Amino acid sequence: MPSTIDSPYTPEQIKVWLRGLLTIAWADGHFDEDEKDLITAMTQDDLAPSLNFFDALKPIDPEELGAVLGSDPAASENFLRMAVMVALADGIYSTEEDVKLQRFCTALGLKAQVLESVRSTLYDLKAAATAAPLDGDKGEGMDPLKPAREWLDQLDVQDPRLARFICKLVPSQCPFERDVTLFGRKIVHIPPMCKLNPLYEQLVGLRFRALSYLADDCGEDVAPYL
Repeated sequence: MPSTIDSPYTPEQIKVWLRGLLTIAWADGHFDEDEKDLITAMTQDDLAPSLNFFDALKPIDPEELGAVLGSDPAASENFLRMAVMVALADGIYSTEEDVKLQRFCTALGLKAQVLESVRSTLYDLKAAATAAPLDGDKGEGMDPLKPAREWLDQLDVQDPRLARFICKLVPSQCPFERDVTLFGRKIVHIPPMCKLNPLYEQLVGLRFRALSYLADDCGEDVAPYL
């Protein structure tokens, strides 16, 4: 049974929040009709049933996002954290995603230093596939992503609709590595996401916090997400 727990966010904030996340999720254009249908169903059935179908799919511009969330610094920063997580969910932080995040950051009146750290994860598929596995267990003084890790780990899940979005967006297990073949010949080798994405641990941690929030605070059955 869906939770009736009070949310710190208004329905209007949730609406633009979800539209902002979808804008980032589709920023690089790497989605097909099945993925579009899945996210639309998530939005309508589980997250915000009151959203109009076309509103759910409509991208949001930075000015509209800033007008609704910009007056609440805590909500603005939590939105930006979640938007970064959405950008990282597929293992590739693209230039298109980075540009949109920078514009959102400016519209929300937030400092962009942390995006500089996240920007160091920018790479294309070929480079990622041929590079040596990334080691997240580096010395404290040698990890350029340390500020981004700490900032993302501060994301506090306080709304059941957003928690469900996280649980559905982030895979419950690290996707397997695979080879891409063409005419029977291996073209490229793609490592598992946990090696491809240097901030994968932050995604897993966020998913765990979302599950715990739904189970402990909202009293929801989280078995469908496991």
